[in-house]
Amino acid sequence: MKVNDIMLDLERKHPGENEYLQAVREVLESIEEVYNQHPEFEKAKIVERIVEPDRIITFRVTWVDDNGEIQTNLGYRIQFNSAIGPYKGGIRFHKAVNPSMLKFLGFEQTFKNALTTLPMGGAKGGSDFDPVGKSDAEIMRFCQAFMLELWQNIGPDTDVPAGDVGVGGREIGYMYGMYKKLAREYNTGVLTGKGLTWGGSLIRPEATGFGALYFVEHMLHRAGKELKGATIAISGFGNVAWGAAKKATELGAKVIAISGPDGVVLNPNGMNDEKIDYMLELRASNRNIVAPFAEKFTDATFVPGKKAWSVKCDIALPCAFQNELTGADAEELLANGTWCVAEVSNMGCTPEAIAAFQNAKILFAPGKAVNAGGVATSGLEMTQNAMHLSWSAAEVDEKLHYIMQSIHEACVKAGQEGDRINYVKGANIAGFLKVAQAMLEQGIV
Repeated sequence: MKVNDIMLDLERKHPGENEYLQAVREVLESIEEVYNQHPEFEKAKIVERIVEPDRIITFRVTWVDDNGEIQTNLGYRIQFNSAIGPYKGGIRFHKAVNPSMLKFLGFEQTFKNALTTLPMGGAKGGSDFDPVGKSDAEIMRFCQAFMLELWQNIGPDTDVPAGDVGVGGREIGYMYGMYKKLAREYNTGVLTGKGLTWGGSLIRPEATGFGALYFVEHMLHRAGKELKGATIAISGFGNVAWGAAKKATELGAKVIAISGPDGVVLNPNGMNDEKIDYMLELRASNRNIVAPFAEKFTDATFVPGKKAWSVKCDIALPCAFQNELTGADAEELLANGTWCVAEVSNMGCTPEAIAAFQNAKILFAPGKAVNAGGVATSGLEMTQNAMHLSWSAAEVDEKLHYIMQSIHEACVKAGQEGDRINYVKGANIAGFLKVAQAMLEQGIV
């Protein structure tokens, strides 16, 4: 395999799909050496097949707003790879959603899901619908219209969507209600992230953030460092950031900054239960601003137009969006003494930022490893649905701990470089080899 040749071909076929091309290049550069040690992969053209989704489903979503005006959005489902299990991945509602974004997310999801040790393939979906400023009734009508177009392409053994940016428990509820009406069956296994009274799993809302902190704990322990007493800056204030802030605080770290599109909140005294709960209120408001946090809590200060990465911290956790942490942000963090960065969002750092962290030899780990706890717990929700039972929070948390430990061990094993661990390389190689081997054994399909 020659990475540049494959990338030139992809750029020719998919011009302008920058996020997708960036994600593919990162994986291929990581696995090139290992891949070329497996002539059977080359003969079966595994790379050429694995970088293209199995199918892309595109549809129009028409709905009526509160003023009686007809609105039209585009909806998508990218079913990327099902070599190791049914398609599995979130649904994202955001005005920037396009095929390139969803292809990158589906590609990443394929290897992330492989790392979880659970039998799940990779997928992603969503719409350019913008939930900001929408009423609850508008959210419901859009979700119902979206599911009206999607429902025949999903199922518990086919494709199991979950939440993502702009899609939480409320949206999953509205989509499942419409699915149930259309399919005329009560099959809770068709979506994950459900409410606890109708098939959801305990700890699922917190799982992405919780799992990320468990992974960071393993990283720090291996490096001879501790989470307790460390200062943490977090981007975002939604479900993922909330889970990360909650678990970081429980483990003795101090979350000193959260951020939104409007700026950053400095929180020098750290989080408490009231502040953590208020993060959920902020997200549910559909206003997409973080400034009210500093209005509610007098020990916090809002700084407009600034990112979380402007705050001096030990650990930085991108929890919001892809490429949210740039090369310039990385230099600012390094200048301020940050010694660990872990992507809790998917591809949260630009290639320039990752290079800066790796050149500085600080601890850095990619999203497909760090944030895999979310989809892992979705997989556990699928298992509970299939068995028609519900595990206790302690049982789910124990399994999540084990999965994150297993992911860390896989990254260490595949990412060893002298006396250091390249977590990017380790995650990519470990995830890729599992999917590639499954594809090889299943023939040319």
